[in-house]
Amino acid sequence: MSASKPQESGEVRIEPSLNKNEAEFIDGRRKSVLQSLKKLQIECTQDEVPNIALLGSGGGQRAMVALLGSLVQLQKTGLLDCILYLSGVSGSTWCMASVYQEPDWSTKLETVKDKIIQRLSGPEVSWTEAFDKLKHYYYGKDHFSLTDIWAVMVVTAFVKEIDEHTLTEQWSHQSKDGKVPFPIYTVIDKKCKHHNIGDPWFEITPHEAGYSLTGAFVDASNFGSKFHKGSKKYQQDEFDMLYLQALCGSALADEVEIKKLLWQKIKDFFQQKETILEETEKSKARDRSVPSGPMGQAGVQSRGPEALLHPEQDPNAPATDEECYQVLMNLVDMNLSVLTGNDPAAFDESIGTSLNGPCGRRGVACSRAAHKKAAHKKADVNMKRYTKEVCNSLSGFHFWPYDAWMSIINCVNQWSWGRNHNFLHNMKGKAVPSTLLETKTRDYEDAGLLLNSPYFSVLRKERDIDLIISLDFSEGDPFMTVKEAAKMCKELNIPFPEVNIPSGHSEKPIDFYLFKGKNTPTVIHIPLFNVVNCGGDIETWRNNYKTFQGPYSAEKITDLMKAAGKNITNNKDSLLEQICAVIGQKGSRHMNTYNTD
Repeated sequence: MSASKPQESGEVRIEPSLNKNEAEFIDGRRKSVLQSLKKLQIECTQDEVPNIALLGSGGGQRAMVALLGSLVQLQKTGLLDCILYLSGVSGSTWCMASVYQEPDWSTKLETVKDKIIQRLSGPEVSWTEAFDKLKHYYYGKDHFSLTDIWAVMVVTAFVKEIDEHTLTEQWSHQSKDGKVPFPIYTVIDKKCKHHNIGDPWFEITPHEAGYSLTGAFVDASNFGSKFHKGSKKYQQDEFDMLYLQALCGSALADEVEIKKLLWQKIKDFFQQKETILEETEKSKARDRSVPSGPMGQAGVQSRGPEALLHPEQDPNAPATDEECYQVLMNLVDMNLSVLTGNDPAAFDESIGTSLNGPCGRRGVACSRAAHKKAAHKKADVNMKRYTKEVCNSLSGFHFWPYDAWMSIINCVNQWSWGRNHNFLHNMKGKAVPSTLLETKTRDYEDAGLLLNSPYFSVLRKERDIDLIISLDFSEGDPFMTVKEAAKMCKELNIPFPEVNIPSGHSEKPIDFYLFKGKNTPTVIHIPLFNVVNCGGDIETWRNNYKTFQGPYSAEKITDLMKAAGKNITNNKDSLLEQICAVIGQKGSRHMNTYNTD
């Protein structure tokens, strides 16, 4: 594992080698793994220590809880201390964010587990806390997107906390002598994924964030800051762990279902009418008390000078704050009606009456097209246009929280996720695909939308992985991730074993699958629900733990953890056998190299 040379923290690093801090940590972790192998009665030299990566797939809270149950049993069997890397996507990253809150968590996992379960079974984050957090994101960031909204309105409902620590802060509390696996959080570049160009695989570690296969990275603390030609121009605060969990975990269902959820969450969030109106008055009072100009109101500079307009400057704006409130509530309800196939005409009429302008007349035509199921695609386009027009008519209401509310609606309309400054913008060089250099911003989203397991973070050549243990918590085909990984690796010429699934196993999988190849990492694939831990009742388990459902009860959490844990305890011997096998293969390679020399 070659390490990169030291660099300035405000510079982009373009080279495939490991970050020097990661390499140093991995060196210490490998020494710790050697001692753990000896405790398991497995003899090997330091050079023969296998590089083992544990992967957690996506799957919402199901993945979060199942990964926790798996980690607990890995610790009890002594296998957790053999893991070099822990990498996750989507819901698995929610578990990772929770366990890494505790320094050296692997040494006290039972206590950590109890604390997490107590939190997950407890009350949700209060509306006041969520409201304050939304305000912090809105005024504190250059780019406000659906990811910020998702963090406040959705992720908090599952993880039951607002974790404001940063990834680098969290990691600083871990000991540097290798007591825990090295964490890798994974997302994808939206444009690269949708246009099938460049490198979609983006990883975030305690030290760096960047494109896994391209080898273009920036310090994790600088991800989100503005860069020009590879050098940092100004620092934006490092994202916190709540935002990271939202960035990684936002693919709970298809787009229509997510839109329904988001519009409903927006409606619920802004139901506090009296508080909203009070906040508006406070905002107006603050605005009147400071000088005008783009820097006159705290935080407004990030929204632009137009944010200083007053309602009286817009003749089409509603006469009162309360009318503005009602227009926005009706607009949310109208979007929900279109998505659910109901007639939005009543909301349209109310909006038109309030605005008393041309937008109202355009809305009538929109609603007639929008509620026809046969013209769903046209309805969606019309609704987006109509929503934009209504927001434009309210452009004079740039007061907290109306300005944020309209930004949220625009984010949904534009489907803007994970927007951040592009640290590769205007860089020169052939090492990076041109598509990554052209735009000032990049959008990042849940990796599960492309591949619901973080294979490509650990398949970097520099990480030299010998054994991958894939814990699959996906909904649907339990082999989709490993089959797709094999297919993608073949297209990219990345070593990966052939994957052949026996007939009928997609419906009734067992709890352990082994894939091996020549000069490839060994891959162990473990589906969450299988005929071993669920008996003949797999479908019932799948139905009880859908991805797109509310937070689990304490009883459901306990049952799911037990089911996931059985997949580890039932296969302890098989896991140990394959660890020994890769040690033997590694020893043979070293011996051949020695003889050749």
